[in-house]
Amino acid sequence: MAEEKVRYSDEELQEFKEIILEKLEQAEANYELLKANIMVDESDPTFKVMEEGANTLSKEEASQRAQRQLEFINKLQAALRRIENGTYGICRVTGKLIPKGRLLAVPHATTSIEGKEIEQQRKNRR
Repeated sequence: MAEEKVRYSDEELQEFKEIILEKLEQAEANYELLKANIMVDESDPTFKVMEEGANTLSKEEASQRAQRQLEFINKLQAALRRIENGTYGICRVTGKLIPKGRLLAVPHATTSIEGKEIEQQRKNRR
């Protein structure tokens, strides 16, 4: 019987790291764009009262998107730290290896689908 894998190889970890770094670079660029959107110069004399309402709403939306982007950046950075400390790809609920396909789709995942289901069952019991 084949032994169950308990961690990803250094080569696989390097592959994940490259994917995460690419996503991180993209996320940081998106975050900067969103921040720039929020920091529009309101002292501009063309800034009219009627535009103010719509502008406030779009700034709120941009602010919320920026916040979500920042959370995503933090999750990607945490995934890089898990690669460095050797815990990347290990489900924090089951302790088993998260399938490679899931990590390729969601490189910052900390649980397997099984682990997510266990967490959901625990929440439902409360």
